[in-house]
Amino acid sequence: MGDVAMAVPVIKNVLQQNPQLHITFVSNAFFQPLFDGLERCDFYPAYLKEKHKGSKGMLRLFKELKTSNKFDAIVDLHSVLRSSLLIVLFKLNGYATAFIDKGRKGKKELTRKENKIFHPLKPMNERYADVFRKIDLDVRLQNTSPVLSKLVVPSSIQNIFSSGKKIIGIAPFAQHQEKMYPFDKMKTVVKQLITADHTVLLFGGGKNETTALQLWEDEMPSVHNIAGKFSFKEELAIISNINVMVSMDSANMHLASLFAVPVVSIWGATHPFAGFYGWGQDEKNIVHVSLSCRPCSVFGNKPCFRGDHACMHMITEQSIIQKIDATIK
Repeated sequence: MGDVAMAVPVIKNVLQQNPQLHITFVSNAFFQPLFDGLERCDFYPAYLKEKHKGSKGMLRLFKELKTSNKFDAIVDLHSVLRSSLLIVLFKLNGYATAFIDKGRKGKKELTRKENKIFHPLKPMNERYADVFRKIDLDVRLQNTSPVLSKLVVPSSIQNIFSSGKKIIGIAPFAQHQEKMYPFDKMKTVVKQLITADHTVLLFGGGKNETTALQLWEDEMPSVHNIAGKFSFKEELAIISNINVMVSMDSANMHLASLFAVPVVSIWGATHPFAGFYGWGQDEKNIVHVSLSCRPCSVFGNKPCFRGDHACMHMITEQSIIQKIDATIK
């Protein structure tokens, strides 16, 4: 989800700067709400667990796309097995194609254990833009306004937003354990945020996350569990109206960034230098500690070099709260 969310600002910039252009964006059907409201951008849903599953499904998707529209070029922003197969099929049929350079060499040098080359790599947004430049489109990424407009929150929780309190979103989970702030320490953060002036909304996904966050809601006042209770589009509406999001290096950082919601982001095994920082986010809101072993991976999917996850345990609860307070003020 984070990869798709990072592509949205690029798509908007490309369309704004090339008024003759029309884009069909193909991705997992679940992500369609991210593209609502983008002019001259059609979303084509891929059902990757159903009719578009596997190589046969990709062939079916290729045939559908080929007959649905007359494309001048096909670009691959993801460069995984599925999208690469589509690119090959289109190229064999005479279409102009381009695909992303993920900068794997630089990322390997940044994340290796020994002789680390520690410097900022090209942001992924620019790598996406480079793919469009390969097909001779003019793209200059500009961040002058929110990518997506603020949405109306679901009626069932409008009373929370009309209370006059500051609304703090907390997204304590990530796809990989190495990217997660210790759960008990995050619970302490939430407890300390509960004041007469604050309301905390908890974000997550999946049964286990929903269950864990519901226990927090049941235990603490002014804490509301959003996970599992709203559609993706409704969750986006909620995010668009909060005052600050507290997130790991995860999708919620990128979703909040689309609405220009400030994000206090917590980084452990991964590092903003890899190029995955939130669109338009202020670097002063990053929470992390300096360790020579960081980062040990690009996505947080590799075991900790030290074995003790010091990069997360060394981050104090108070340092996170101070960033939140400064952002709200």
